[in-house]
Amino acid sequence: MERYPLKEDIWWVGAIDWNVRDFHGYETKRGTTYNSYLITDEKKTLVDGVRNGFGPEVLRRIGNCCDPKTIEYLVVNHVELDHSGSLPWLIEKLSPVTVVTSKRGRDSLEQHFANEGFAGWDIQVVGSGDELSLGKYTLSFLEVPMVHWPDSMFTYVKEAKTLLPNDGFGQHLASSKRFADENDMNIVFEEAARYYANILMPFGTQIKKTLGRVQELGLEIDVIGPSHGVLWRRPEDIERIIQAYADWTEFEAEPKVALIFDTMWKSTEKMTRAIEDGIAQEGVRCEVHQLGRTPMADVALAVLESQAFLVGTPTLNNGMLPSVGAFMTYIKGLRPKNRLVGAYGSFGWGGGGVKQVNQVLEELKLDQVDPLELKFIPTEDDLSACVEWGRSVARRLKQTAEADAKA
Repeated sequence: MERYPLKEDIWWVGAIDWNVRDFHGYETKRGTTYNSYLITDEKKTLVDGVRNGFGPEVLRRIGNCCDPKTIEYLVVNHVELDHSGSLPWLIEKLSPVTVVTSKRGRDSLEQHFANEGFAGWDIQVVGSGDELSLGKYTLSFLEVPMVHWPDSMFTYVKEAKTLLPNDGFGQHLASSKRFADENDMNIVFEEAARYYANILMPFGTQIKKTLGRVQELGLEIDVIGPSHGVLWRRPEDIERIIQAYADWTEFEAEPKVALIFDTMWKSTEKMTRAIEDGIAQEGVRCEVHQLGRTPMADVALAVLESQAFLVGTPTLNNGMLPSVGAFMTYIKGLRPKNRLVGAYGSFGWGGGGVKQVNQVLEELKLDQVDPLELKFIPTEDDLSACVEWGRSVARRLKQTAEADAKA
């Protein structure tokens, strides 16, 4: 199988998963890749493994570069199973090989593979600032705990100015082309944002610190090889994706509103359309997502990219509609910040749905507007109230944007 060069003697030898459509609840409509990197220096080194079942694909690509039995090191940047699932199989095929990982990586490998040969593995533990000479190239390691697991670390190939940050700067995107600039850049950055929104959003504080450390270390970067998706090599693209991460960690977003709702007998949908109209009347952008019909990953992306999001639900059994409840659980885990939020919806004989949504929004400690709740089918007066509610949200958003511009 084809291998792809990043730099002299550095190759992509990973696997392409065209058919995966779910990644622990995150819909991957464009598939993904599991990226491994081979350095054919004096001491040949494989950086990162792949998901279980994809090992043979990686091994065939390695075989186009060198004899797999000549590989001396296997670097494990992160132990989650989409990277490590193939490790027992690969280690058996590469043996003897030294596994290089962080202290927490070693502990996690033992927990995952105690019954799959771990006791016989040769483990070398490294930490931030440690280096490993391969010949003409030197690997430098940077521990980045909770980006997005405690064991996570970056590997930097100093002389090649190549950063291998595992889950940093990735996308769930299957492609026959390896580099971002060989693909539709609108799709690449859309998937990079969706990846951040659904996987990395809760870890913004840690990611911000990591970006600061990379800057402090003065790392020169010609290529970024993430663990999923396409690779970054053009200076303008590298600068853009790093800046995007910096913005996302600050929860910077466009002054627009995402209306996120579901409906039972169309009453909450009618409210949504009226609220949408009110927002538009104030000249503020708005997008509408109906839960149950829109993938959760796309709704999370809307939250990342919007300064405000409003959640609408009817009441069912004195609570939220199940689809809304699932979203509230999901967004609570992602922990967005610096957002204007609000709850709205309709009820029949008894309320409760809007109250539950409002309670979750309160727990997130976001800037809230007063909730809006209507009984049964909204009248014309009710819809006018919805329009005005939407306008008030838009005006508040504009005031915030004006204040930020002056600051």
